[in-house]
Amino acid sequence: MCGFVGISNLKEDIANCKNIITKMNDTLSKRGPDEQGYYINNHIALGHKRLIVLDPDGGKQPMIQRYYENEYVIAYNGQIYNTKELRDTLIENGFTLEGHSDTEVLLKSYIHFGNDVIHHLNGIFAFAIWNQNKQELFMARDHLGVKPLFYTLKDDTLLFASEIKALLAHPFIECVLDKQGFSELFGIGPSHTPGTTVFKDIFELKPAHFAIFNKNGFKIERYWKLISKEHTDSFGTTCDKIKFLLQDSITRQLISDKPLCTFLSGGLDSSIITKFAADFSKKNDLEPLDTYSIDYVDNDKNFVKSDFQPNSDNYYISLMNHNSYTTHHSIVIDTPELASYLEDAMIARDMPGMADIDSSLLLFCKHVKKDMTVALTGECADEIFGGYPWFFREDSLKSNTFPWSIAIDERQKLLNSDISNSINLKEYIDFRYNESLSEVDILPTDSTETAEKRKISYLTMNWFMQTLLDRSDRMAMYNGFELRVPFCDYRLAEYVWNIPWEMKALKGREKGLLRYICKDFLPDEIVDRKKSPYPKTHNPTYLAKVKEMLSDIMKRQDAPIHSILNSEYINEILETDGNAFTRPWFGQLMTGPQLMAYLCQVNMWLEKYGPKIEL
Repeated sequence: MCGFVGISNLKEDIANCKNIITKMNDTLSKRGPDEQGYYINNHIALGHKRLIVLDPDGGKQPMIQRYYENEYVIAYNGQIYNTKELRDTLIENGFTLEGHSDTEVLLKSYIHFGNDVIHHLNGIFAFAIWNQNKQELFMARDHLGVKPLFYTLKDDTLLFASEIKALLAHPFIECVLDKQGFSELFGIGPSHTPGTTVFKDIFELKPAHFAIFNKNGFKIERYWKLISKEHTDSFGTTCDKIKFLLQDSITRQLISDKPLCTFLSGGLDSSIITKFAADFSKKNDLEPLDTYSIDYVDNDKNFVKSDFQPNSDNYYISLMNHNSYTTHHSIVIDTPELASYLEDAMIARDMPGMADIDSSLLLFCKHVKKDMTVALTGECADEIFGGYPWFFREDSLKSNTFPWSIAIDERQKLLNSDISNSINLKEYIDFRYNESLSEVDILPTDSTETAEKRKISYLTMNWFMQTLLDRSDRMAMYNGFELRVPFCDYRLAEYVWNIPWEMKALKGREKGLLRYICKDFLPDEIVDRKKSPYPKTHNPTYLAKVKEMLSDIMKRQDAPIHSILNSEYINEILETDGNAFTRPWFGQLMTGPQLMAYLCQVNMWLEKYGPKIEL
């Protein structure tokens, strides 16, 4: 896992851009703390920061390959999970491989397959490959958007990078917040519309898309999508296929030359990952699998049961570890740390994010990184198998908006009168919502319930899941730490997509089918455990801390937040401990304290990034 940057101009000589590309690349030092490299010629400049996971000597980047009087160069971030199959294909076709890095295999696969290489990859990736003879740049991003890639076009120059901060480091790129940016930040945030960012003229290469930059211009194409088709497998065959795909995905992702672990919450998803990984370790006579969990000081004392968070994790973590070939480690974080890392979490994302839901993961990864370099997590099972409450709640299904973000009126009220008169958040949200729904392919044979759930599943996978994947990548890579997400295997996603809802939600339960499949190899109490989300702090001192932080900001007359938000409403939110904002800001976790923390992050972002306001 790494980070990379690039500059390409096919009409002008940019060979003297070393200082600029170095400045851009330096912003990604946390993503790749182990090594750096550069490649510069007349029309392309690539910079790379490396986190060494595989083949320390054979995986250096940018990697250059000379082949039949042509030169190919790759800058790459990610992990290819079908490296062995690709390696075998290359050898059969006369290629020699000098090391065992997936970078070399990916570059030589491009030489062999050309742009069609994208149809031969299984993994998490973002990469750019320069073809010298064709004077062409080929860029691509993985199927489900696990790894990031951003770009901007300035006149004839294409700039691209793993994070937005690298693009902003270019001297010709302005940091601008326009009407669309406002709508993204306060209407959609902390999510974002696929392909867009909150910054004017800075874009995201969408998941499952590739781009070509050559003398004909810049062209983007989609190479994969979820295709709706009738599910004809029997119940037994369906279960067998899912179990195979899960085991295959997890096993492929256990390859690493650095210490590897799993995150274990005692929930269904992380327990599945841990069970398969632990069995793999035992079968191959390896040391017991290391597992890690996160908790907060005094959380058991202050835990309050709710529909969204019905129980705490500790009992289930112990149960799982007593039944597995594992060595467990518990990371306990204190409230002051959560608040003090809100700014780091914002910088990691380049925008306000999920507040302490972000900063806690950042801190978690920071602690685990002391002993490990790679972790497998249960992220994305809820999106793919139907695990969220909004799949079942009528008020969410009938909301006619994104069910994790229904507080539209309250969001509008946060804007000050001048901006509120200029920007209609509901219109923007409705446009994005309907735009996304129009992409869903409903079959004539779909039951009413399956058709309805296809829509909510599509929205969840393309919006909510992207927010969580952004979180995972940025918070982990900020610590030079790699998170892998086996449930994000595109083969699993496209198979489960077509399973009828009545089967997927077996016995009316969230992830009912997945639970049934696991009943033979997980403890009953974990199989039957009601979904409990990523743990957050329930310590009242956190509310007190973020309230104090936001109050201090509001007392400062020069705080930039005053120029864009409704100060009177924010003070009302403070006076009511967040209850004046009557619904969660985002999802089930971002309630009163997290809203206050988000507003703190907004002010931090305005101060740190200093965007020019264009309305």
